[in-house]
Amino acid sequence: MIPVTVFRLPHGLGLPLPERATPHAAGLDLRAAIPEQDTWVLAPGERRLVPTGLVLAIPPGYEGQVRPRSGLAFKLGVTVLNAPGTIDADYRGEVQVLLVNHGEAPFPLRRGERIAQFLLAPVPPWTWQEADTPAALGETQRGEGGYGSTGS
Repeated sequence: MIPVTVFRLPHGLGLPLPERATPHAAGLDLRAAIPEQDTWVLAPGERRLVPTGLVLAIPPGYEGQVRPRSGLAFKLGVTVLNAPGTIDADYRGEVQVLLVNHGEAPFPLRRGERIAQFLLAPVPPWTWQEADTPAALGETQRGEGGYGSTGS
């Protein structure tokens, strides 16, 4: 187990820490940390930054990924706009989720609603190694084929 230290901001107090919906789920559900008495309405086409009330200390060599919840995307058209959103290991601000409503109806958002998934992913150290010619990159079956070159 890789420990990730978490701090709850005042507006995140009382909400459960992110947790897996099932024992083998890859992502942990992030929740909206909006005021209890509020309902935020995300109109069709609208995007909004939603606070989680959490500040994380992601270990060096890892990144946090904020991904959509498939149920929200499929059923309502609500998803994470910059998916996956990256949280760098040296970021110490609040984790926020950029939601967008691609659906046809307004989406009411309330405190504690599960809005996204959080994953921890390894990021190996790497650097650029510049080549002198394109041939130095090596041959592949695909070659220079771009968008749509491998079928529909």
